[in-house]
This record gives sequence, C-alpha cells and structure tokens, in this order.
Amino acid sequence: MNNEILLSSARLNELIRAGECTVVDCRFDLSAPGKGRADWLAGHIPGAAYAHLDNDLAAPIQSDSGRHPLPELAAFAAFLASIGWSRGRLLVAYDEGSNAIASRLWWMMRNTGQPSALLDGGLSAWTEAGLPLESGNSRFESTQPEKLISDQAQLVSADEILRCMESPELTVLDARAPERYAGTVELLDSKAGHIPGAVNRPFSDNLDSKGRFQSPDRLRAEFELLAAPGQPERVVHSCGSGVTACHNLFAMELAGLPGSRLYPGSWSEWIRDPSRPIRTGETP
Repeated sequence: MNNEILLSSARLNELIRAGECTVVDCRFDLSAPGKGRADWLAGHIPGAAYAHLDNDLAAPIQSDSGRHPLPELAAFAAFLASIGWSRGRLLVAYDEGSNAIASRLWWMMRNTGQPSALLDGGLSAWTEAGLPLESGNSRFESTQPEKLISDQAQLVSADEILRCMESPELTVLDARAPERYAGTVELLDSKAGHIPGAVNRPFSDNLDSKGRFQSPDRLRAEFELLAAPGQPERVVHSCGSGVTACHNLFAMELAGLPGSRLYPGSWSEWIRDPSRPIRTGETP
C-alpha cells in the first residue's frame, strides 16, 4: 500500500504517468449541485473520474439522518468499480483547492482500509504548476465491485456523544465556520448552534493563504491545544453533515495524530431529535 496521504502536483503527475493511481475529481457546490460535474466536463486532471457528493459519496436523506448519510458499502463499491478502481490501488482525490469535499472520499477509502491521498491545493495547484487538463466525459474500463468492510471503530454515534457529553472521555471538534458554530448564521440547517461541549476548529484553519495544508508540526501543535495531548482516539470530528469534519480528521493524520474518529451524521443529524441539547455562542 502507498502510505503517502498528501501529494504535490508533481508527485501526482508522476503517479499518473506510471499508471499507479486512480484520480477522482470531487468538486461540488452545495448551492448548485450540478456545477461540479459541469466544471469537471469543462476541464479536469487527465484521466480523472468525477464523484458527486450527493449521488456517489452519500446515501439518500432519511427522516432521522443528516444531509449526507454515508452510502451503503455495496453502492460505494459499485461506484469505485465503475471508474476502474480495484482493491489496493491508490485513489487520489481532489477538488477546487481546499479539499473540503475531497477529504470525504479520502476518509471513506481509509475507513475501508484502502490507500488514498489528497492533492495538496487541488485543481488550483495543478493548474498553477502548468500541468495539463482534459475536457469531456472520460470513459473507464469498469472492474468487478470489491467487497468493502467498514471499520466501525472509526465511527461515533449521536448516542455515544450524548452519553459522554462534556466529559474528558470525548472531545468533539466542530469543523464549521465560527458563525455557524455560534449559531449567529445558519443557512443550511433548520436549527442553529452546536453540540454542547464541542470545540470549534474551522477546517479552513488547516490551510495556509494559498490553500495548501499547514505543516505537520504546526497542525500537531494546534490540535494538541484543543484536545488531550497524546490521546487522539478521544477526538470526534463533526461538522454540518459529515463532510468537512473529514478535513480535520485528515489534518490530524497528517500531523501524526492518527486514531481520531468521525461522527458521520454531524449537526444536521443531531438536530433531528428534539431531545438532544443545543448550545449557542462562541464557547463550548
């Protein structure tokens, strides 16, 4: 297995030329769900497939689910087979640059024990490096769907968070922007605020001014200020719907802090049950 999880454009270009990876474009706009695919058709990294957040990286919304419930493993395996991926092959995900969406696919691969990586800086970094794009609907030689197994130990439920709320047993890190965490602005979900005890860590803090990931040392220092040093397994990542939470989880892995977990339903699932408490304001 390839152990690299963050690739430069030059390194990805090497892997593509050697035929050693499957590349997936994850660009997506919550306000215009068809835009990402249209942008992919207009220009993408040569050979890259397209993954639609709603259709390929999530299941249909249920009455008790968040906005992006995890897909059934058979459906996810069928998608991977449709783009020619096979077990053990490195999958490299990217989006427009922040990797806010691509990190969801990275985590889904990781959760099933398969090698995956992100392109640092996404498509913006690729084009800045002067590397080529191709347009149009790429065709892929499909493979047989693999039997994927989810590592359930990497997941945390709402019930577990409720049981451990505001105890040192778990630290919930909320990846949303500060105004959504505080509840002063909420354009996506029906209720505003955050899970009581959750600490705000906007995923954008993981990036520098050019949209590249901060250094592992800096990331490690920042995350260890938010949670018990040396105990990443006590960290649970949340956001609006289980997407950008994966960005914080990735950043911790990059920082040498493996073992943190994901609350996949996140805020949009939490508020489905009116008995679950809500807090507003800037403090946990």
